[in-house]
Amino acid sequence: MAEQGNDKAAGGETSRRLYYFNAGFLRQKRVRRIVELAGYELCLGKPGSEDRVAVWGHSPYAGRGEAVAEATGAGIVRIEDAFLRSLRPGRAGEPPLGLQIDQTGVHFDAANPSDLETLLATHPLDDTALLNRARGGIARMQDAHLSKYFGHDPEGEAPKPGYVLVIDQTEGDASVAHGRADKNSFLEALYWAQEENPGAKILIRSHPETTQGFRGGYFDESHAKGRVKFHDTPISPWVLLEGAVAVYTVSSQMGFEAILAGHKPVVFGQPFYAGWGLSDDRNPHPLPQRGRALTRAQLFAAAMILHPTWYDPYRDRLASFEEALDAAEALARGWREDHRGWIGEEIRLWKRAPFQKVFGAHKRMIFGTEQRDAEGRRRMVWASKAAPEREGIIRVEDGFLRSRGLGAELVPPLSLVCDDLGIYYDPTRQSRLERLIAKRAELRPDQDVRVEQLIRAVRELGVTKYNLGGDAPALPAGRRILVPGQVEDDASVLTGGGKIAGNRALLEAARAHNPDAVIIYKPHPDVEAGLRDGKIDAGDLADMVVSAADPVALLDQVEEVWTMTSLLGFEALLRGVKVTCTGAPFYAGWGLTRDLGDVPARRRGQVSLHGLVHAALIDYPRYFDPVSGQPCPVEVAVERLASGEIPHPGALNRLVSKLQGVFAGFAPMWRR
Repeated sequence: MAEQGNDKAAGGETSRRLYYFNAGFLRQKRVRRIVELAGYELCLGKPGSEDRVAVWGHSPYAGRGEAVAEATGAGIVRIEDAFLRSLRPGRAGEPPLGLQIDQTGVHFDAANPSDLETLLATHPLDDTALLNRARGGIARMQDAHLSKYFGHDPEGEAPKPGYVLVIDQTEGDASVAHGRADKNSFLEALYWAQEENPGAKILIRSHPETTQGFRGGYFDESHAKGRVKFHDTPISPWVLLEGAVAVYTVSSQMGFEAILAGHKPVVFGQPFYAGWGLSDDRNPHPLPQRGRALTRAQLFAAAMILHPTWYDPYRDRLASFEEALDAAEALARGWREDHRGWIGEEIRLWKRAPFQKVFGAHKRMIFGTEQRDAEGRRRMVWASKAAPEREGIIRVEDGFLRSRGLGAELVPPLSLVCDDLGIYYDPTRQSRLERLIAKRAELRPDQDVRVEQLIRAVRELGVTKYNLGGDAPALPAGRRILVPGQVEDDASVLTGGGKIAGNRALLEAARAHNPDAVIIYKPHPDVEAGLRDGKIDAGDLADMVVSAADPVALLDQVEEVWTMTSLLGFEALLRGVKVTCTGAPFYAGWGLTRDLGDVPARRRGQVSLHGLVHAALIDYPRYFDPVSGQPCPVEVAVERLASGEIPHPGALNRLVSKLQGVFAGFAPMWRR
């Protein structure tokens, strides 16, 4: 969503010099970078009256900068983390995805104005596009279980629904004191939670920094008596909010999320979300400047889209809220799937280093069948090596936007798919992708917009699975049909090819059904390179055989594609080309292709192209950015593949791939 751009521009004062007197600004490179990208020049020294001083909220160290500002007449810019921050708290060393750079005050200080409060009080917040973005953002955060800190497991054991949630905070949190609250406010929240909900179980939700041992909370074990229990497991806040019948808070951000989840939280402090008609406010101090009634979408639009300054960790630039959300989703998914660790089976030796980068960032992978350090780990097996009847494993395969170069040439993938049910190319059993496609029969407006932009980028940038480039031959006139050859012993052909499971048989079928068409045959690149089986003499059936041709250039010139199970059929659908399938690839059976093969009856639902693409390119694969070394969203992978901004395989990989071509007849040996 790059065209939306960053939603917060730097202010227009004469001086952009920003002086700091807190070592944290020196140590935290990400914070410095975001501030600089926002248009400020960070400086050391003595400011002038036209300059500003950067301080961190109302932290204990803010007093230094405040004193300098008072002595010099300089202004103050208060900086805080945005409400979607990182996997873990900043004290764990995690850099933020965004900042709140406030030239008036700070969002949690109820006694003084802030930029966010002014936005909420005075901005029209009536733009349809903005509010649609807000609604989409709320839904995406809920779907992906994203909170300020998102290093939690949505699949963790949830308490039985019907409880009352009382939210603890870290002791000494500035939002408590500046929200006109104190320890007694927490005790009052706990009292009224019990008084107003007789018989209900009361859960005290600990703050992540408390559970990770960084800071204490306002509640301790002495408060957990009778029906009052602590809940300190790292479960998704959205799961807890879904099971709660009421929410009590002082000034926690989780009160904001409670509003987004449909609650009207009882609030005893004065956080930024209080006073707008969305909470039950119990603080005795009135907030006359907050008399406006807002909707959830309006509150979210100001707090998450308009006010923060978001950062793109892949492109090193300011980002829109949606781009920050893309990054958070990718980082959260990587942690949730990998932090327990993996055992990799049947993973070829050359792939193990790339797999370690993708899946071993939080706990180093181990390979083979050994049981060393195996407790709690899940097992992934290369899909074609896993017995169909084997249960309790994750099958892994290359994704659909893979690399700039062939896997058979030992080029590492940017995308991989992990399937806990089957695998996408095998129609004999249900796969996770099938379920995802069925789930995307209907898309929300924000999902539809994202897919539309993704398809446009793939088409305009000419991205395919391998991105080999090649020639762009001129094709003969007539109704042109492209027939892509495949590797004949490929697992997708063996499991999903059906009655037509060879390249010559495919060409014969295409010619028989289309006697007057211009048939263009394109051999598979692995076969052309002499690395896999499937070479045929197509001259008597095809009007033209195109070798080393750019598939995008071919798709731009043909009216139809005939295929067994080739991914080129999916790439044709992306480009509006008609597709006939003689087998049962993952994209067949949803009403988008003409299907001559035996497609599983479970695929009889109608799915739009956008729904298919969302499932196949956004939901199903995982993407790895070789530049930043982090999990990334599909949009970043598309840009890397298009630009070629990818580290090339080492010299050893290139040498081994050349030897593979020489000894292609011994493929079973080198492909182990």
